[in-house]
Amino acid sequence: MGGAARAAHERVAPAEPLPRTSLSDAELEYFRSLLVAKRQELIGAVSNMENEALRKTRTDAAGDLSMMPIHMADIGTDNYEQEFTLGLIANEREMLKEIDEALDRIAARTFGICLATHKPITKARLKVKPWARYCLEYKKSQEQNHRR
Repeated sequence: MGGAARAAHERVAPAEPLPRTSLSDAELEYFRSLLVAKRQELIGAVSNMENEALRKTRTDAAGDLSMMPIHMADIGTDNYEQEFTLGLIANEREMLKEIDEALDRIAARTFGICLATHKPITKARLKVKPWARYCLEYKKSQEQNHRR
């Protein structure tokens, strides 16, 4: 399932407001710094991928034949690489959205609370994936239900 489709499938509207986090101010700041660093890394990666994709497109549009593939297989490879890069950009943008939402949850002091069960997300999970929206228990149950 693609990033946007997966996010739409996983989105759960809580029936009641999320409880406030039990994480301390220092812990919230720690996770905020992890999220901001990851966000900057992704912005740089997306920018580089977009620039590379645009460079290839501009070269094609300018009619620069020195970069033009000679064999049909080369054209297919170029198309595949461009589609692959566009897919990566879409995935990175989805992750940026999830990071921004996690930063919003820190500001609202609901960070680290499962959006589905309203139970705390373990610190171990948050250290690995600080933008996690769901506790591991809920995520595993969703994956098992999806396999059926």
